Amino acid sequence: MKREEAIAILDEFVTSASLHKHLRGVEAAMRAYARALGEDEEQWGIAGLLHDFDWDIAPPEEHPMFGARILRERGVPEGIVRAVLSHGDHIDAPRETLMEKYVYAVDELSGFITAVALVRPNKSLSEVDVRAVRKKMKDKSFARSVSRDDLVRGAEDLGLDLDRHIENVVEALKPVAGDLGLQA
Repeated sequence: MKREEAIAILDEFVTSASLHKHLRGVEAAMRAYARALGEDEEQWGIAGLLHDFDWDIAPPEEHPMFGARILRERGVPEGIVRAVLSHGDHIDAPRETLMEKYVYAVDELSGFITAVALVRPNKSLSEVDVRAVRKKMKDKSFARSVSRDDLVRGAEDLGLDLDRHIENVVEALKPVAGDLGLQA
């Protein structure tokens, strides 16, 4: 699958600018990890782009199964469909491949890091470091919909130290900061 095909799916189904930004952030983090691990950067990036594409259109209890059906109808490779399906804990789709584990691990964290940057004085990722993210993780009223347990579990499932994982995702987001409504 080519990125342009994934973008066409987003153009068809994603209606909110904030979701577009989130998907772009997850794509960037997935691409960075794929490069570091010697994996297929294009496919990992596409999995990041598509993981929540049905968020605006699916009944909440049907996400991401709703989207997986659409992706299969469109002939999207099963590895990407599985990564989309397994990124949430609310369905019975265990994360088995590296790509599946990384989509889960970067999904909530990339959004959380973006939220941290948005409350910094210059809305800049250069103002976000591990300490700032950890401090906001302790503040239960900040980005309260993000499960801190999911952030920790994502890093653990990868066998990564959480601080290292945070640092990696912050760095991965910097090149696309403008797409996220942030300064690099």
